Amino acid sequence: MNIENQFNLIAKEYDINRRKFIPCFEDFYVNTTELLAKTVKTPKCILDLGAGTGLLSMYWYKPFPNAEFTLDDIAEEMLDGAKKRFAEIENVKFITDNYCKALPTRDFDLIISALSIHHLENDEKINLFKAIYDRLPIGGAFINYDQFCFDDKNFSLAVDSAWVNALEKSGLSQKDLQLWKERRKLDRECSVQKEIQMLKESGFENPECIYSYQKFSVIAAVK
Repeated sequence: MNIENQFNLIAKEYDINRRKFIPCFEDFYVNTTELLAKTVKTPKCILDLGAGTGLLSMYWYKPFPNAEFTLDDIAEEMLDGAKKRFAEIENVKFITDNYCKALPTRDFDLIISALSIHHLENDEKINLFKAIYDRLPIGGAFINYDQFCFDDKNFSLAVDSAWVNALEKSGLSQKDLQLWKERRKLDRECSVQKEIQMLKESGFENPECIYSYQKFSVIAAVK
């Protein structure tokens, strides 16, 4: 089953279960966004890659309600959730496509993504990062909220095992756990250090890991 079908299957439950799947939800989504919103140049146009139900865009909309948001996702049913979330808000637009093949043709001041890019192979990541760099003006920023592995395979296995054990005790249904395990087969995680190096190879001079907890990290890169 491909990524589009996998995420269409869980669109309705996606927001409900986020806090169970992400043990550091408040820091990862809320507190880190509040910090970054104070440091980035005020954006006029924001692109959310793999936007899903619009969860990350919701947290960026709060400090920048006048920005023009474009939410881009391959799964139409996931974007249906985003359309409900931003119903009657005119400055939020939606695109259903595969951003890995091509980004929207216009430029953006800020490009964000959450828990999406780790599905790409490393060469696809590099190509995407280069395309993102080209879409940003000088001073524009790319921020990736994602899950990562570790360069030490034994440590990665230990952290993954701890995550599975925590999820099995979280109250998630067996159906949700099984769907998650199927989605995990699509993951192509790299380490934080590897992604920072790929961002440098794509043109960004000083990408930084802003937040990290177990498998979840936020990397910011300014052009």
